[in-house]
This record gives sequence, structure tokens and C-alpha cells, in this order.
Amino acid sequence: MVIAALAGGVGAARLLGGLVQVMPAPAITAVVNTGDDTVLHGLHISPDLDTVLYTLAGAINPETGWGLAGETWHMMEALERLGGVTWFNLGDRDLATHCYRTQRLGEGAPLHQVTVELAQAWGVEVRLVPVTDDLLRTRVQLVDGPEVAFQEYFVRLHHDVPVASVRFDGAEQAAPAPGVLEALTGADRVVVCPSNPVVSIGPLLAVPGIAECLAGRRDDVVAVSPIVAGAALKGPADHLLRELGHESSVVGVARWYAPWVGTLVIDHADAHLAGAIEAEGMRCLVTDTVMATPARAASLARAVLDGNS
Repeated sequence: MVIAALAGGVGAARLLGGLVQVMPAPAITAVVNTGDDTVLHGLHISPDLDTVLYTLAGAINPETGWGLAGETWHMMEALERLGGVTWFNLGDRDLATHCYRTQRLGEGAPLHQVTVELAQAWGVEVRLVPVTDDLLRTRVQLVDGPEVAFQEYFVRLHHDVPVASVRFDGAEQAAPAPGVLEALTGADRVVVCPSNPVVSIGPLLAVPGIAECLAGRRDDVVAVSPIVAGAALKGPADHLLRELGHESSVVGVARWYAPWVGTLVIDHADAHLAGAIEAEGMRCLVTDTVMATPARAASLARAVLDGNS
């Protein structure tokens, strides 16, 4: 079986970690969000790509779900003494990734090629592909403030301020990175990882051609809900859904995904809502979706691949 996965950050990384336990890694292509990308200290930072990369390399910080295990912070400590920008933490070893990416982009290499090089350096066999090589930036309009870049909302403001709207700057002019549409059309199954529907999956769908491609093979698309018992396990997905006028539940996720997803996987905690999901025209699969351990991630991956609860 060949799989294509739509991926955001931590939740996606964990499910991909489960998938590589139950199927060959080279048979998986992960199409990863770049709407979170930012430039800081002159460096091009791709948080979702790096979270997936480090997780699959077995190097992720298990306590945070991002960054590298055993990291040191000497640069950030020195920068703080100088009065520099320190709200976005960059570990000393993590900096090497951003320096390399920035160097290669400056030399003219496209982001998808740089991502291949980083994956090879880390020994990652899953094919990691940024959704686009072009500029794509998630912008968040605050209810009581200005429009800000996603990382300002997510990290500097701790994603605890009300949001009026979200847009994806550059999406209309962006093109899918080489291999993205081929992966989505050629896969036996497309898996939508349990990532934030608004700011992790939304940017992928905003790139021309991707939503149409997925809608054309809707029956083969399986999504794992990032909402369990009305709440996000990590991040702001639940209150973003509410603030943008949607229901913060697996039913709200089903309505968001219904035009292009054929099956929604939900947790046992939401089993009583299976009928409401099916009323949205989707198949519903009930299983354990909380990936508290690698073994549970592998179990969820099997359920997604087999289509059995």
C-alpha cells in the first residue's frame, strides 16, 4: 500500500511515527504545511517540517513535542542578555537546521530539494514534501488587535487571544511543490493527520489544485479528528473552530472536511456522535485516537489503514 498524508505539526508527526511502525517508510509521502514558516534572525524556519523530521528521526524532544531532545540554549541566553528577540526559542543544535536551510535557499535550491537533503542527513525514509516551494504564510486577524503572522499568534501571544479570521497569504499565486499532486493522485489512501483543520490543513487546501484533487477521490481520503470530547489535545484547534463560527466537536470537524473526506476517525469518547457524522455524508470509524505512546500511535495507524475499529 502507498500512502499520502496531509500533515501539520505534533499530531501529524505522531501519527506518521505510528505509520512507519506498521508499513514501509518509503511507501509514505507526507505533504507538510508551510503556512507556519517564518524568517527570524535572518533564518528561514519551517516549524512543521522540522517537527515531522525530528520525530521520524527519533530526535524530537518528548516533553514538548517540538525541538530536539537534549537541546542546549546558549545562543538564546546570550541573545536575551543583548536585548534581542527571544519569544521564539531556537535551540543551539536546532539552529544548524535553519542555517543549512537558509544557506541552500540562498543558493537557489527550492524548499522541496532542501527538505530532501535534510531528511537524508537525518536518515528519514518517509518522503517529506512541503506543500509548496512558493511563499505561503498564515495570517491571523485578532478580534481586538491587528493582523499578525501565525507564529506571533501561536508563540508570542500563546494562542489565547480571540481570532476574527484567518487567511493564507500567497496561496492564490502558489503552486504545489513537485511531487505533491502526483503523491495525492497515486496513493492507495490519503490520510489526513490529526492536525488543526484551520491553520495546519487549511493552508494545504488553499494551494490551487489540492482541494480539487482530494475531492475527486474523496472515498479514499481518511481523516483523524484532532478534536476529542470537544477539545483539542494540543494547540488552539478547538477555540479557533468556535471563534470562526464552527462547532468545536467531531461533528464540527466532519462538516469542515465533508466535501473532500470520505471517512472520519474519531475517539471512543465521541462514539455517541457517530450517527451525526454519518448524517454529514461520511463514514465514521471509532477507535482510540489519543497517541499517548508509540504503541498507541501504531494501533491508530493500523486502524486507519485497515478501516476497522
